[in-house]
Amino acid sequence: MLNIQENVDLKSFTTLGVSASARFFGRVRSRQDIEEAIIWAKRHNRRILILGGGSNVLISQPLDALVIKNEIKGRRVVSENNQEIFVEALSGEDWSEFVRFTVDQGWYGLENLFLIYGTVGAAPVQNIGAYGVELEDSFESLTALDLLTGETKVFSKDDCQFSYRQSVFKTVLKNRYFIYSVLFRLQKEASLKLDYGHLREELAASGVKNLNPRVVADAVGKIRTSKLPNPAKLPNAGSFFKNIEVGVTEFNALNRQYPDMPHFATESGQIKIPSGWLIEQAGFKGRQQGPVGMHKQQALVLINYDSASARQILDFSQTVKQAVKKKFGLNLEEEVNIF
Repeated sequence: MLNIQENVDLKSFTTLGVSASARFFGRVRSRQDIEEAIIWAKRHNRRILILGGGSNVLISQPLDALVIKNEIKGRRVVSENNQEIFVEALSGEDWSEFVRFTVDQGWYGLENLFLIYGTVGAAPVQNIGAYGVELEDSFESLTALDLLTGETKVFSKDDCQFSYRQSVFKTVLKNRYFIYSVLFRLQKEASLKLDYGHLREELAASGVKNLNPRVVADAVGKIRTSKLPNPAKLPNAGSFFKNIEVGVTEFNALNRQYPDMPHFATESGQIKIPSGWLIEQAGFKGRQQGPVGMHKQQALVLINYDSASARQILDFSQTVKQAVKKKFGLNLEEEVNIF
């Protein structure tokens, strides 16, 4: 039976470690639990908000809602053929643990996405990505429950409307569905993407000749550990801002002024500029304002150094955005979900 508590501080449930009160709170560990939560919310005229790993969230105000902590776990092979294997993971599974499971089986597709904090259910919401790979590349479908009606709906890739760090679940269907499970299409034969960031350099330095998903995931993990702070030690939400994408004409104008500006061409023909570099050039790498600051090794990561409030984090974020806008004429956009 679902246990619902009142007036719970969510500080320990988010990696940013910001205090914020939930009027009602419950942990769901089964489909029955979430169905009970939907019925309870309807009966008490409360909206439902979902927390997974709490790694990409800033709760900026008290939540007069039923906040659900997703702890529904499980994974299974659904089907396979000579080239592909279809693997389903329930949404409360830890994302990196699930990736580790797939690469240990020798399945290709998710290895570049290792060591991204969060849960399986949050991954398609954000269309998470790293080192030239995005979740949508291995996505087949997901099953979700409508938080208003309790009805089950299967979403195809087209239904999800994936784009850069975006999906339908962050736009028109925000807070409407509870993602129950995700089905992945993974490959049995070698299909590696190694030409993004320092990945190939790290693999070369490792001396490993026979590359496989586990070796690549280990390399990704090593790079991420060297650059990104552990939220358990320095509270953060990962990349606080999205990288910026501009058209070729706009980029060429910027590049003439800043010839050292790093950039990557996207499949859509846009040019992606690392926001961490922009923030660093604007003078905010390692810079601190009271209890908040940008990390000294990765300027894209905002750190809560000393029990910062949501207001202090938002004010500092705005200061960074204004500085980048003044210097480059570019608008940073938050990657974190702000409630």
